[in-house]
Amino acid sequence: MNVQPRQRVRIAIIGAGHSGLCMGMKLKQAGVQDFTILEKAATLGGTWRDNTYPGASCDAPSFLYSFSFAQKTDWSRRFAWQSELLAYSAECAVKYGLLAHCRFNAGVTTVAFDATANTWTLACADGTTWEADFVIAGVGQLNRPSTPDFAGRETFAGEQFHSAEWNHAVALTGKRVAVIGSAASAVQFVPQIAPQVAQLTVFQRSPNWLMPRKDRLYAPRTQRLLTRWPRLAKLYHDCQWFFFGEVQLTPLMKQVRPVQAIARWKSLGHLRRQVKNPALRARLVPDYPIGAKRVLFNDDYYPALTRANVELVTDAIEAIVPNGIRTREGRTFDADVIVYATGFKSTEFLAPMTIIGRSGRVLRDEWSKGARAYLGVTVTGFPNFFMLYGPNTNLGHNSILVMIEAQVDYILNLLGKMQARGLQRIDVKRPVMDEYNRTLQQDLAKSVWATTGASWYKLADGTITNNWPHSTIRYRRLLRDVRLEDYDA
Repeated sequence: MNVQPRQRVRIAIIGAGHSGLCMGMKLKQAGVQDFTILEKAATLGGTWRDNTYPGASCDAPSFLYSFSFAQKTDWSRRFAWQSELLAYSAECAVKYGLLAHCRFNAGVTTVAFDATANTWTLACADGTTWEADFVIAGVGQLNRPSTPDFAGRETFAGEQFHSAEWNHAVALTGKRVAVIGSAASAVQFVPQIAPQVAQLTVFQRSPNWLMPRKDRLYAPRTQRLLTRWPRLAKLYHDCQWFFFGEVQLTPLMKQVRPVQAIARWKSLGHLRRQVKNPALRARLVPDYPIGAKRVLFNDDYYPALTRANVELVTDAIEAIVPNGIRTREGRTFDADVIVYATGFKSTEFLAPMTIIGRSGRVLRDEWSKGARAYLGVTVTGFPNFFMLYGPNTNLGHNSILVMIEAQVDYILNLLGKMQARGLQRIDVKRPVMDEYNRTLQQDLAKSVWATTGASWYKLADGTITNNWPHSTIRYRRLLRDVRLEDYDA
């Protein structure tokens, strides 16, 4: 048996998506070279590597999907598509020399802390073992597709796959296609495949609030202008961050009634303009407050549903049968292909990795009643272990890159203060973490997300584990204050 030697590095970063790359870029800017990025796949890119379904694109404006310190100025359109977003990740990795730090096909399976040596040992699926003083997990929240265990799935005679694992070898032209799910991914790919297929049946569990997207191509002159004047590009970025996210969407989250009323009016007006059939339109109106689930921005999903070869089904699914899908009302819908647009296992943070901290504590057990962390970054009992895009840092109103940058800067500041004081490890104090989460859950209970039942933001008991309940301004301000007194050394 070929046993590979243990490799030593000061900082181990898990994941080469936007979070991991941002951490690496900032470390390089700070002059730190002793780090490795461990990536489970064969290439970098995270979400935008994995999601290649037709029409995959960002639902935040492109300029908000650039790092503030690496602003892309020549985006092709207002809402970038998957290929351009993936290309941006690659450009950043090349520009900052990160490829030499990446180890691909090295999915981390176990991370264990040695309290005597103050080091972490990371075991990877490729057989390698790494030892690190610090571990930074940047694996995100939406990386493990969730497929409901419908009765009879194994009996289906045709092809079936999840939208996040799109099988491009399956030709859809002239086929009868069933799509289970009608949320963020479905509203993007349904309009793309509808003209190709013979029949498209969309199974909707609950409708979504849709707002006009108003996507457009940027003129070459605009691209040249923003590239020539980077400060103008930054101003454009900041205006979109503030007016699109902080002003337009944050009040929805906080249930500011006049803003909710205006948003509802705009969304229903969008629906009325695009769907003239009253019966179909009635099935597309949500029964929960706008903002309680992810607000979607789209201009071509509603028109796709009005096509002669498209049918929207709101009956509950009873089983998958060899020739299609049977509903509880006893109807069977024939299908040659089933696409599951059923989201991700979003509340199972850091799974399937096993994280073992001080005194043999297993993070999965610590989170048996829901994931929680201090600032979404660190957890008591797991010294020198940090997270990017961790619990309660997801947004329903702005770009997640804003949050990631704040977290990266916070970690860098912590590491700098540790070095200045000669500290080998820090571990957030239990009372500090508990008080932070107590206040956080009180605030979340007042948010619009608490007004509805199931969503990917929360657990079955209603605990909201994914979202941040305030503005990005407040989060950045909070993480700017790095307090070593919150930690045990």
